[in-house]
Amino acid sequence: KPGSPEKPLSDLGKISYRSYWTHVLLTLFAEQKGDENIQIKDISLMTGIKTEDIISTLQSLNMIRFWKGQHVVFVMQDFLKKYMSEQKRKKKKLRLCDGKYLSWVPHAERKKGGAAAGGGSD
Repeated sequence: KPGSPEKPLSDLGKISYRSYWTHVLLTLFAEQKGDENIQIKDISLMTGIKTEDIISTLQSLNMIRFWKGQHVVFVMQDFLKKYMSEQKRKKKKLRLCDGKYLSWVPHAERKKGGAAAGGGSD
């Protein structure tokens, strides 16, 4: 289920999340074939990032264009290749969590007065 950090974000929080969202989106686009049509809501379901965060990130990358009466995501292959090659070249890799080690229950689904959510064995 797509989610988003609590808003408003601090300046540092915005930079951090925007960096993460950019990485996720550009990596996803690099894995796609150029002839596929994909909608923002599909990207949201694939990444777990809310649509408004996807749109704001794409706008910051200047990847939203108005074409034939509608807004489209405009992905330049040169830009993607440059980004992906820079990621491979960087010594400091982006660290992402492996979902199998995370346990989380949304606040709304927690039982009142019960034990803390996600308390598995170590």
